[in-house]
Amino acid sequence: MNAKVKGYVLGAVAAASYGMNPLFALPLYKEGMDPDSVLFFRYLLAIPLLGIMIKARGRSFRVKRRELVPLVVMGLLVALSSLTLFLSYNYMDAGIASTLLFVYPVLVALIMALVFKEKLTLQTGLCIVLALLGIALLYRSGDGTTLSLTGTLLVLVSALAYAIYIVGVNQTSLRNVATLKVTFYVLLFGLSLFLVRLHFGRDVCVPDKWYMWANLLALAVFPTAVSFLCTTSAIQYIGSTPTAILGALEPVTAVFFGVTIFGESLTPRIVCGIVMIILAVTFIVAGGSVASYLVRFRKLFPRLNGKYGRRNEKHAVVSEAEERDGAAGCGE
Repeated sequence: MNAKVKGYVLGAVAAASYGMNPLFALPLYKEGMDPDSVLFFRYLLAIPLLGIMIKARGRSFRVKRRELVPLVVMGLLVALSSLTLFLSYNYMDAGIASTLLFVYPVLVALIMALVFKEKLTLQTGLCIVLALLGIALLYRSGDGTTLSLTGTLLVLVSALAYAIYIVGVNQTSLRNVATLKVTFYVLLFGLSLFLVRLHFGRDVCVPDKWYMWANLLALAVFPTAVSFLCTTSAIQYIGSTPTAILGALEPVTAVFFGVTIFGESLTPRIVCGIVMIILAVTFIVAGGSVASYLVRFRKLFPRLNGKYGRRNEKHAVVSEAEERDGAAGCGE
């Protein structure tokens, strides 16, 4: 297998592994666990895994004082994004929720245009319209009923929180910090949100069956550790933009598991809406400056992709070289 093929395979695995969120989360809901408890254990189990990865790469856990506040804020944003996404599973099909979440690169482009005055191209504008049309097609579920407004708003809040996180990390002092270290501290500080909501552990739902623990561990391993390692390796072989485009497999994977395992409906109209959203995001990633932002922070919860401008390309190259050095020590 040549390097290019290996890169595409790793990129596909990275995206597909993140799309496994519903596969492991929904059975836990069925057993009576609430989203806060699921995410509490997911973060709790993922943190030591990332710590081991940091040590294996020979990196330091040390952070500068000026980086602490941004890390806390970014951690809370990611935790909010995780929470609203997992809450939305209670109101709509997980495949639809994962597809709606996938519009976050569009929101990144809008934030960059509105807040940082980045030029909004005609292509980006058309992609935004295409994404909105796709969302409109998804607004009715397979049985003809209208999607829950609460669930839709929860997913859009999740996408917006993650888009703000991506922009924030790339526009603060954290842009010069290794991705793996940022991820570790973001999860560590994000855990505090669930601790507070669970009244510091008093209301946490502790799994009482072994397979529930297996599902929680799988949530920490596949959408987090495996996805992160495969993403950073894919970037080395094929670059940021192709890796970001392969992220389209995330909602596809979620829809696949939703239909085949959880019996979620899939009609031609829903398929058309999903395809329109995926195409819109893919064209934005491929034709804009958003790709470098998205891939650098892909697969957190919900994802670590990057997609930003030419002025960040130099930094993206440095980041990729840094990750290459680390990945060599992880037995890639």
